[in-house]
Amino acid sequence: MGTNKEEYLSKKRAKELWDKNIINSFEIGTFKGLQQIHQYIFQDVFSFAGKIRNVNLAKGNFRFASLLFLENNLQIIEKMPENSFDEIVEKYVEMNVAHPFREGNGRATRIWLDLILKKNLGVCVDWQKIDKMEYLQAMERSVVNPLELKHLLKKALTKDIKNRDVYMKGIEKSYFYEEQYDYDIYDIK
Repeated sequence: MGTNKEEYLSKKRAKELWDKNIINSFEIGTFKGLQQIHQYIFQDVFSFAGKIRNVNLAKGNFRFASLLFLENNLQIIEKMPENSFDEIVEKYVEMNVAHPFREGNGRATRIWLDLILKKNLGVCVDWQKIDKMEYLQAMERSVVNPLELKHLLKKALTKDIKNRDVYMKGIEKSYFYEEQYDYDIYDIK
């Protein structure tokens, strides 16, 4: 195994989500569902897989939800409506701000987002169509205004929700956003 054990092991589990049809056993749109995704993907990597973080987190100058309010925030987010594209993206933005896990939030939450979109709108994001810098900047600004993120995601929606390649290439792109690209998901056994 190469240098990035985390990438290899968690990509292997992300691949299994689809190939073993585990992804369809998770709750959709709930924090529990997000925990199930996180726990499954990162079970071989983090001792805290699927567990709410117990530290405050920041990225650059941005502080994610304070530990003091985290559990309450997650309950509020869970109750947010998800009947339209706009509502679903707003829920996704709030979950990103909550950042409930110490690591792996982005990767788990992008899968969570796609599950909500599939269930409620019959679409998912074709992540291959979304430029890394545009996405990261839109996510950063989404806290103030999610319009840019909505526009970016809307352009990349596909009805091809049963396509394994759309899912696998989405996982690849998700890891690329996180600077993890030592292993091609198609080469992982």
